[in-house]
Order: sequence, then structure tokens, then C-alpha cells
Amino acid sequence: MTRVNLGVFVRKKKNKSGSVSVQIIDTSSGKPRLLKTIGSSANAVEIENLYHQGISELPNFTRQDHFDFDWEDDRSFLDNLRYSLKEIQVIGPEIILGKLFDEIGFNQIPDELFRHLVISRLVFPLSKLKTSEYLMRYNGIYVDVEKIYRFLDKLNKSYKNKVQQISYDHTKAILNNDISLVFYDVTTLYFEAADEDDLRKTGFSKDGKHQNPQIVLGLLVSVDGYPLAYDIFEGNKFEGHTMLPIIEAFKRKYDFDKLLVVADAGLLSKQNIQLLLEGSYEFILGARIKSESLIIKKQIMSHVFSDGQSIVIDRADHTRLIVSYARSRAVKDAYNRQKGLNKLEKAISSGKMTKQHINNRGYNKYLKLSGDVTISIDYDKYTQDSQWDGLKGYISNSPLQKDTIIDNYKHLWQIEKAFRISKTDLRVRPIYHRLQRRIEAHLSIAFCSYKLYKELERQLKEKKVGISVEKAIDLMKTIYSINIILPKSRKKTHFIFAKEEQQLHLLKFFNINVNSQ
Repeated sequence: MTRVNLGVFVRKKKNKSGSVSVQIIDTSSGKPRLLKTIGSSANAVEIENLYHQGISELPNFTRQDHFDFDWEDDRSFLDNLRYSLKEIQVIGPEIILGKLFDEIGFNQIPDELFRHLVISRLVFPLSKLKTSEYLMRYNGIYVDVEKIYRFLDKLNKSYKNKVQQISYDHTKAILNNDISLVFYDVTTLYFEAADEDDLRKTGFSKDGKHQNPQIVLGLLVSVDGYPLAYDIFEGNKFEGHTMLPIIEAFKRKYDFDKLLVVADAGLLSKQNIQLLLEGSYEFILGARIKSESLIIKKQIMSHVFSDGQSIVIDRADHTRLIVSYARSRAVKDAYNRQKGLNKLEKAISSGKMTKQHINNRGYNKYLKLSGDVTISIDYDKYTQDSQWDGLKGYISNSPLQKDTIIDNYKHLWQIEKAFRISKTDLRVRPIYHRLQRRIEAHLSIAFCSYKLYKELERQLKEKKVGISVEKAIDLMKTIYSINIILPKSRKKTHFIFAKEEQQLHLLKFFNINVNSQ
């Protein structure tokens, strides 16, 4: 329990000059009395630094300046011993995520700031300024934001390729050297700034931020979603043109003789298929079966599918089209079509539909113009579409069995998860940087943080901890290190403060000793 003189506290006083003075004030006599000025500054991080310095000095001005801790283990010499409080820090992320950081091999980067930025991106994913404030407030580490920016330049210049190599080597080890199956997809990342340049351009935004300049991010992952490689492209670049450059660079860098590439229908084009064939790649691509030739569509429609059944159709370019049917997918397709129809009907009845809505995007394909002004729904087209419910197509040149091809494609959800985690848990966008080298460094940090996320996920599952990554990180944020000075010997020591059962449970699985209960 804590006993302090409540009349003594640390305050921040705004000065006319715009700076802030941090002071220790005593109100025990009824009137505020200045005991000490710790310092003053106009910099937010420095102010927080001074504030915490003031808190650490409070015991010097209070008559009751100690914490009592009740120990319940056999270390009798610590029973009911009173300690002078020195410092409390959030230690959970460092002792668990820091342990995994080292196991991956990221500690080969000879700069402690890299460690702090990678872990902070996973625990406290905000701007670099907010990261600086977080490190000061919760870890007692003072890092000026300008130092962070300078390190980003150094990271991009000296360590960008090395961190990807470290991640690759670790992934290769945990997958027993089997990285012949890779998954590729793209997303867009937008910027808050309105101005464009050679890299940041407006284009089709997957975030719905069409008015914001953006970049296109291509990501390559392994089975189970471990990140392998990435690259960025101009914001208006067609996503289909991003796949081959990344795959070629990855194959060349790690000297692969054979790769099986899996990508969704968004990457499907005649040019990509031709380039993959010319590069001797095996591939599995999501197919747009409604866009196939009339002959192939007739073959598909002539077949009566049962649940879970699939067929193989040879295509003119020496690839195979595998078409599978699932009853559950059919139910979902029908539901989504009906939902889309209801939305269109509501929009038409409200008079919000215009000529600009007549296109092939989504369910707008059911709209038609009558004369010059009347917009209506083509219900015949809507009904005809029902014959495709439950059908899914895959184009491949792989000699694998059709069921294996389908199973491999199903792993593609891992890369969708990677983008979701990057955009939500890691908050990789919006991006506030303007310079390309810092944009690239920002993504290097996010790449490493995602690798750390996946390693935490893997070990939680392997150790059968029974909690999610998100829950584990929340628990880490509530595990503290208390630095103390023993009142008799004046020796400095510390212990981990974790009393909740779930905290102790988590620490136990990562073989971290806790000297408190």
C-alpha cells in the first residue's frame, strides 16, 4: 500500500513565453508553496521527462515516502520490508516481445532504437512523436523525435535489406526450410497530405480514400502468413503489374529453382499468366469464371455440381481451370446478391441513382437505362446470375491434384489477415512521412513488427497458452518493473510486479521468473 503526503505534488505551469515549468508544490499548510522547480521547456517530450523526474523526487519532500509490500514467499528477509520507491516502468512488452525479438535475430541490428520502434509499433502504434512520448512516459527512455527521424534515414540506407534477410532466415528455420509455396497480394496506403509527387499519387484506394495520395504495397508471405518480402509502387500503378517484380527479386535473392505462387483474381491477367509461364513459375490464381470464353462457360453450366465437387477444364494457354462448388458458398452468394439488390432498389426509390452509376462495379451491373433518363433494375440479369452461386474458379499450371490446388489457394486468407493486422493493429496507415526514404523506413518497421506479431502468435499456439495475440499484448501493458533502493544497504534492485493470474500465466509460458506474487 502507498502512504504519501497528499499535500505535495508535481505540477506543470504554463509561462507567458509559451514554455512550461515543472515544479514540486506543497499545499499542506493550505496555501501552495513552491518547493523546487525541476526545469522548464517548450518541447512536449522534455516536459514529460521533467514531470517524471519531479515524480521521482517526491519522496524527498514527503514525510511518508515509502511503499509497503506484503511478500508471501519464503524469502523471509524481505517480509514486510519497507522500500523507498525509485521508479515504475511498463516492462511486459520488453521482457516478452523483446525475448522474441532476440530469438528472431533482430538484435543483430546494432541500434537499440530499432528495438524500441519495432516493439512500440506493436504495443503503441501511433506517430513517431507519440512513440517518443510513449517511450518517455512508460519506459523512462528519452528519445527526441528528431533522433527517430535520423534513425529512419539510417535504417533505410543501411539495414533495410538486412532486416528482411533476418526475417527470411527465421521463417525458413521454423518452416523446416520449405518456402517453395508463396502467396502474393497488394493493398494501398494513403497519406494525410494532399500533395502528390513521383511516388505518392491518387488512384484506386482499397481504403476508400480516393481523394488522398497513396502508394501501392505488394507483400509476399509464406504458408501460415509469415512475411517474406515487400515493395512499394506509385499510387496509380495497376496492381497486376506489381507481382512479377517482387517475385523475380525474391527468387533471385534467395536463389530458388522452383516457386509455386498463389494470388487472387485481382492479379489475373493474360500478361501476368504469360510472364509467369515464361519465368517457369508454377502458379495458382483466382479465376473470373464469368469472364471465360463462351465455350468454357457452357462446359461449366452443363455440369451438375454436388456439394464439395470440382471439375477440371483445359484452357487454350495450356493452363487448367478448376471449378469447385460449395453449398455454403452458394447460400452466401445468394444472400449478398439479395442484399445488393435491396440496396439498389432503395437508392432508385429515393431518386439518388444517376447515369454515372451505370457500370459493371459490384451490383451496379444490374442497372440499365431506358431512353435517356429512366434508370431501372434488370431483374433478368439478376436472376441469371444465380446460376453461378456457389462456384469458385482457379487457374493453374501446376501438376498438383485439383484438391491440393484448391487447398493451397485457401491459405490466401493469411495475406488478407496480414494486411488487416497492418492496417488495424499496427496502424501502418495513414502515413505522415513525405520523403520516400522515410516512407520506406516506416514500412520496414511495420514489416518487422508484423514478423514479431506472427512469432508471438506462433509461440502462443505452440505453447498452448490459450489466449489471443491481442489479449497477450494487453496483458503485457499491465506488467510493471519496480526499481527500488533498499533502505539499509542502499542497493538498487528491481522486481516484476504482476499479480493477476493471467499475467503470471503468460510469463510462466515464456519462462520468465517473477519475484512477486
